[in-house]
Amino acid sequence: MNMRRYRVDSLCCFICVMASVMQAVLGQEASSRSRAPDGDGLIEVSGELKQWHKITLDVHGPHASETADLPNPFANYQMDVTFTHESGTPSYVVPGYFAADGDAAETSANSGTVWRAHLSPDKVGVWNYRVSFVTGKCIVEGDATQATPVPLVHGKQGSFSVGPTDKSGRDFRARGRLCYVGERYLQFAGHGEYFLKAGPDAPETLLAYVDFDDTVASKRNVPLKTWQPHERDWRMGDPVWKGDKGKGLIGAVNYLAGKGCNSLSFLPYNAGGDGDNVWPFVSRNDKLHYDCSKLDQWGIIFDHATANGIFLHFKLQENESDDNRVGHQRNERPVPESLDGGKLGPERRLYIRELVARFGHALALNWNLGEENTQSTAEQLEMIRFIRQMDPYDHHVVVHTFPDQQDSVYTPLLGAASGLTGASLQNSWQAAHTRTVKWVRASEEAGQSWVVCNDEQNPASHGVPPDIGYNGHDGVAKEGNTSYTMHDVRKRTLWGTLMAGGAGVEYYFGYQLPQNDLVCEDFRSRDQSWDYCRIALEFFRQQRIPLTEMSCRDDLVGNARHENGTYCLAKRGEVYLVYLSDGGSAELDLSGASGTFQVQWFNPRSGGSLVESTITKVEAGQWVALGTPPSDQGEDWLVMVRKG
Repeated sequence: MNMRRYRVDSLCCFICVMASVMQAVLGQEASSRSRAPDGDGLIEVSGELKQWHKITLDVHGPHASETADLPNPFANYQMDVTFTHESGTPSYVVPGYFAADGDAAETSANSGTVWRAHLSPDKVGVWNYRVSFVTGKCIVEGDATQATPVPLVHGKQGSFSVGPTDKSGRDFRARGRLCYVGERYLQFAGHGEYFLKAGPDAPETLLAYVDFDDTVASKRNVPLKTWQPHERDWRMGDPVWKGDKGKGLIGAVNYLAGKGCNSLSFLPYNAGGDGDNVWPFVSRNDKLHYDCSKLDQWGIIFDHATANGIFLHFKLQENESDDNRVGHQRNERPVPESLDGGKLGPERRLYIRELVARFGHALALNWNLGEENTQSTAEQLEMIRFIRQMDPYDHHVVVHTFPDQQDSVYTPLLGAASGLTGASLQNSWQAAHTRTVKWVRASEEAGQSWVVCNDEQNPASHGVPPDIGYNGHDGVAKEGNTSYTMHDVRKRTLWGTLMAGGAGVEYYFGYQLPQNDLVCEDFRSRDQSWDYCRIALEFFRQQRIPLTEMSCRDDLVGNARHENGTYCLAKRGEVYLVYLSDGGSAELDLSGASGTFQVQWFNPRSGGSLVESTITKVEAGQWVALGTPPSDQGEDWLVMVRKG
């Protein structure tokens, strides 16, 4: 009886096992039948097929989902498109990305068969393309030996014709790509003009916007933005998504452009930081899956910025999440928000690749390694080299750090070998001139001139104050026992930077002031400051100042140690700019020059034409008096002394 029971039990087990196997097989067949089909392998080219414009190449390839683990469309597939001009030069290997259904900004799709790459062509004529599409386990590690071609689309080729741009004015597509050319200033490739920037460094949480998909607030005191104060700046015909979303932030871009600003700064990733409300991933801590619809919506803002002459300052990570230690002290708990603990691992590689693939076509941008960055020099160098490897357009790369860490961070990165092309300075609003002079000269002495900008003003509690009278505020800020207003910032930060040979400024809004760095949604809080920025930028452009041929020569006005507010930027023997922060008079050393020089005055508060004052001409070969301002003698003035 026991034997019979054993045989029966064995038979039952066998039947159960076979049933399980059949169920699994049938389940796999059912899953295979229910899986969405792959694309048909076709390639579509869209956009305005014109020089400097965004051209999009869509590949209808394997079906994927942004949340899938195997295959993960971000980590297990890699599409690159080689675009080559018919002349053979240039040729760009552009990283592609998974774009879900190809219309995710509108549909919020998280799956599909569209894979996408963007080109911003710098030549008119025929462009040829060839698609590389591979899959494997170690794509983000760069291990090509474990990658295999996807026959559906790998190796496909084609071509399209590009005509001349039809843009003008502020639109960067009228000027071409902004390039680092070994000078202190970036240069437009199509126009040849050098670039000075001015705009907001705040809010760092710019992208924490209610109209972006899957964007959530993690902290009660840092709500998501509506950008409602700027909805009135949106214009008919401007982009939106899902009917009427995006008007507030699009309007904010319009406002800044209308004020004459030309830059915008933001964090694409701040998990664990002050705001803790911006990340490109499908969820806060999932750093291997990207949110297609959210990123497409970011792209709408960025493309609108390009069309309105707004430079994009990507601060790639926040201080709190740039390495693997809280407070960056030894033996503290790990930071889960850091990308690979600060090293160049799969998370950081994928993050850089995705940002370059989706937004690298923008004509004017820089990649900033991070706000108040504390990675080691070795980690910074690895990151710079990978950005250079990924970015086909070789955009400007900078790093930002604490004021008291500039020597330790910047010094090892000086020289061409590092790949760094500039410094993003943070310091007291009063120290902008001296710090800019220091790093401009240090970079020149190391053999590669840096583009040096003043991008954050201390104290952190105040930064750049709002306009006098904004929402009843008195417009006064404090640094220790020193009170100051936007007028002082104009003198010491804006003009202090430009007269030092710096390439521009971005204004930080202190956390104790209205519309601060975390919650700002109203750029009109600094409306007058933007006017002062516009006036300064217009002066250098309209007067055709030969920036790359000039240098800071404060010694020529008796300020060799840069300790007072009298600054001099000079092309010796040709043109001298003398800035008087507090008005009054000055003398200029023309002992090394010859001939007659014309003396004219410019009002940095109201702009306008150059005017004459008490002295109109001076003879070189000696120290000369420049006279006194034509009016408002206690206010700041700029004197231009030009030969002939």
